Amino acid sequence: MRELYTDAPSHREVLDDWERTALEQFSEKMSDKTKPFPCIPATIGFSKNQLRYGFIGDPRNEETLYELAAILGKFTRESKHFGPYTSLIIFYQTPVDLKETYTVEDYEQLFWEQLSGLTAVDAEEWPEDIPVDPHHPIWEFCFNGEKYFMYCATPAHVSRQSRHFDNMMLAITPRWVLQEFNKKEKFARSIKKKVRERLIKYDDATIHPDLNSYGSEDNFEWRQ
Repeated sequence: MRELYTDAPSHREVLDDWERTALEQFSEKMSDKTKPFPCIPATIGFSKNQLRYGFIGDPRNEETLYELAAILGKFTRESKHFGPYTSLIIFYQTPVDLKETYTVEDYEQLFWEQLSGLTAVDAEEWPEDIPVDPHHPIWEFCFNGEKYFMYCATPAHVSRQSRHFDNMMLAITPRWVLQEFNKKEKFARSIKKKVRERLIKYDDATIHPDLNSYGSEDNFEWRQ
């Protein structure tokens, strides 16, 4: 299914087997009460059915990039109608050889290839207020004129379960979602504290030293 997908039990019958399996695994992860997923805003977006989904091919294939660009373009145009906790969840069809041989570093290379490829096919100019160098502290990924926070999960992340998924997966969150969340300062501080507490329990690895808050002067999006 190569289009923007809104979940509902009756909709899942249109999915291929691997797509349905990926979505079911994601649903279990987001709704697990015994081991709550650390990112609380993501679980809220899931529970309110404000997330949107895309299912695309092998991340090594050139045509997969165009599938991603088409879905992200549609999400960019429509996302403000989905709710304040929306994100786009992208599931890649991840063959067995990737799952068995690719390391975290290999997936990181694939991830950056996807971002570079999206920039290359983007019909919109890169926003003037955002540096093109990802090492710059205020850099963030942009597509179709929208600024995004990019999260990647992979089968290779074992100790850091908050970054683990059986398929390569992206969670793409618009900047405006994060800005709206941060407007409620007391609420946002409370949620961020709880997220860190959950991370300590969720991951075998310690909290990554580059984990930071969106908008902080010393925040480097590319490291996260």
